[in-house]
Amino acid sequence: MKITSKGQVTIPQEIRERFGLLPGTEVAFVPDGAALRVVKQKDPPGRGKKIVQRLLGRATVRMTTDEILDLTRGE
Repeated sequence: MKITSKGQVTIPQEIRERFGLLPGTEVAFVPDGAALRVVKQKDPPGRGKKIVQRLLGRATVRMTTDEILDLTRGE
């Protein structure tokens, strides 16, 4: 099996069927000594949670919620 230039690997159909890896299934890559395990995620985060995790800690403006709302309302 080879990794493509985009970093992709095709998981053989037999393995996908055996482990229930359907299109859209979330997996994690877990280092295991000198090996790497692909683990099916049991409870993957939803789209909203992924967005929040990505944005968490990126704000640079130190304003309270009330101050931000005043700005958006034009007060």
